[in-house]
Amino acid sequence: MPVAPPLQEFLDHAATLELPPLEEQPLELLRVGAQAFADAGAKPPEPVARIEDLALDLDTGRVPVRVYGPAITDAPPPIVAYFHGGGWVFMGIETHDRICRRLANAAGALVVSVEYRLAPEHPFPAPLDDCLAATRWLAARGAELGGDPSRLAVAGDSAGGNLSAAVALRARTDGPPLAAAALVYPVCDAGCDTASYDTNRDGYLLTAHDMRWFWRCYLGLDGDPADPVASPLRAADLAGLPPTLVVTAEYDPLRDEGEAYAGRLAAAGVPVEARRFDGMLHGFLGMDALVPEAEEAMALVGAFLKARLQA
Repeated sequence: MPVAPPLQEFLDHAATLELPPLEEQPLELLRVGAQAFADAGAKPPEPVARIEDLALDLDTGRVPVRVYGPAITDAPPPIVAYFHGGGWVFMGIETHDRICRRLANAAGALVVSVEYRLAPEHPFPAPLDDCLAATRWLAARGAELGGDPSRLAVAGDSAGGNLSAAVALRARTDGPPLAAAALVYPVCDAGCDTASYDTNRDGYLLTAHDMRWFWRCYLGLDGDPADPVASPLRAADLAGLPPTLVVTAEYDPLRDEGEAYAGRLAAAGVPVEARRFDGMLHGFLGMDALVPEAEEAMALVGAFLKARLQA
């Protein structure tokens, strides 16, 4: 199907701005402008029962988090560690505030949004190390935040989906045990060579050129694109990973690698759900004021996590 009309209008407006490629824009301006992008097409923030900003003292350093308590929940609720998108380069707690509010209510879970260190200043594996350390802190001390650490999941969008998959891979052998992983249009492979990279390479917000730049920022000089915790699709064995949901968008360069990852999980015997949203772009989850599919996708993620995190 064609791009959903409200999203096509959004694309048409974006094209009139004639912005240069991301790598040609000052990094500071990109990070400031990320909030305006996150606000575009989003509904007003959804009420939640509680919001608290904290900093966790981790092995990797002091990492800010924002805690969201769901409007309706059991007591104590399960915990979802959330890792934001932004190509590992920009975005953070503030840009993903609306998404995390919606997720807390949809999943009936305590959502902990992690402000991991960003590339290129902190290349791979620093962002992953922060996310894994935060997940382990939640497993050990999540009760201090009012959650149930025995029911713990990871979730994220785009680069955050990559980090969620990587945390699950690391946790498989070294802990902590995870009940589920929810990956929304995740980055799964550094190859950038699937068919969807060709058909969706330009004109749909996230371009193939920008994605290759993100990878260069993330891997830096020493990162190995074949390392499975950088490129989860390249892991030799995916058996033993937690039940996983993979959401993809039709007009997204990342579509095929996300779907390939879901296929490999299923082949390895991992309980997996995969859903492609036709007519959608990368980033549509945050565009709930423009397309009903954003709410449908959040309901899907919430229901998946709720089912897997039942007491």
